[in-house]
Amino acid sequence: MSTEMEAVSVLQYLDNKSILVIGAAGFLANIFVEKILRVAPNVKKLYLLLRASNEKSATQRFKDEILGKDLYKVVKEKYGPNLTQLTSEKVTVVNGDICLADLGIQDSLAHEMIHQVDAIINLAATTKFDERYDVALGNNTLGPLNVLDFAKKCENAKIFVHVSTAYVSGEKSGLIMETPYRMGETLNGTTGLDINHERKLVQEKLDQLLVIKAPPETITQAMKDMGLTRAKMYGWPNTYVFTKAMGEMMVGEKRDNISLVLIRPSIITSTFKEPFPGWTEGIRTIDSLAVGYGKGRLTCFLGDLNAISDVMPADMVVNSILVSMAAQAGKQKEIIYHLGSSQKNPLKNEKLPEVAYQYFTTKPWTNKDGKPVRGLAVLNMVLCKLLDKSVTDFHRKINLALRLVDLYQPYLFFYGVFDDSNTEKLQRMVLKTGVETEMFYFDPKIINWDDYFVNTHIPGLHLYLY
Repeated sequence: MSTEMEAVSVLQYLDNKSILVIGAAGFLANIFVEKILRVAPNVKKLYLLLRASNEKSATQRFKDEILGKDLYKVVKEKYGPNLTQLTSEKVTVVNGDICLADLGIQDSLAHEMIHQVDAIINLAATTKFDERYDVALGNNTLGPLNVLDFAKKCENAKIFVHVSTAYVSGEKSGLIMETPYRMGETLNGTTGLDINHERKLVQEKLDQLLVIKAPPETITQAMKDMGLTRAKMYGWPNTYVFTKAMGEMMVGEKRDNISLVLIRPSIITSTFKEPFPGWTEGIRTIDSLAVGYGKGRLTCFLGDLNAISDVMPADMVVNSILVSMAAQAGKQKEIIYHLGSSQKNPLKNEKLPEVAYQYFTTKPWTNKDGKPVRGLAVLNMVLCKLLDKSVTDFHRKINLALRLVDLYQPYLFFYGVFDDSNTEKLQRMVLKTGVETEMFYFDPKIINWDDYFVNTHIPGLHLYLY
């Protein structure tokens, strides 16, 4: 067997392809669609599946929630007034829902798509750690199966990419391999995990709550508690990673001979380089800590400073998806890619308070009156002194800290390293022409963490501080 790997040209692959993007309004999907419009205007069609209510059509959502974003400023500069023409030709907005059979797509459009679609990318998920169990199961476990079933109907579909999460591994330590979870496999060895049974349990619980006419907030809380209980029962730390793991099991089991790529990103952070550095949306996992610190609410870092935070910029995750499509289309196998930095360029937790301190001492947040929120001495931060003496505030800080720690504990005290052998092979397949190497970068080795956090990532969070 030759060691020479075949090179793939992503641009050539995208040429004249029709791609169905599921969960098109999400963070990664936005970056994915922007990238294709910017670098591959010869793509044939982007079908964007969006859930739309009656009041607001899916097309309006596309204009507001996708094109309307700052993220698209580079594309707007590139095409100017021609962007409207380009999107009207290339983009078809599809009103649909992954929780429904055939994704709830109306017949005539479904018919067109079945003949046209070459690739399906599932980016739909609910990422709340403590999501309602019924919602998480619908979106993260059963939804992917509906997408796969639709993919199987598409005559020309050569590839199905399902975006999962590296944390389907729960709280494992040591080297975590790019291997699949098989149906019914659990993290703690407890037997009896059966997805159909989980679905029935949820339905029974909801029926019981309806019988006793439970108010909506009681139902929500019961569903949240149920998710956490079921996850912990089988060894997963929260509802999100548990339902994502079951989603992987579903598509792995039922894929038949469709080429399946499972992308498992670690903690996704703001863009490293494209379309511009530092684009993010909302406060993501570890950002609650940076923001809490910047606002003066958290005065110490809660986590093991020797543990590693595995983070990966969003544009690198998107680039890996694009390369994996070109590399695996038509291969008729299942392959898993870990997209993380712990193996190649580990970021120690001790770096986080350092960069937060570095950033916030040079650029302290100012409150509404323009006064800086903090000039916290390192000593206080390290000693975890809660500076505010008032008791109520003290309790509020403690509660905020405890809630964050409870939710994020699996990530702040994480001792695993995500093996990325498959991903490394994928990096080597990128066509070595200057243009594609520059365009489809996803090697975490190129990141200087100090520079990235202080000059790119934390400034990108600025918008979300109030």
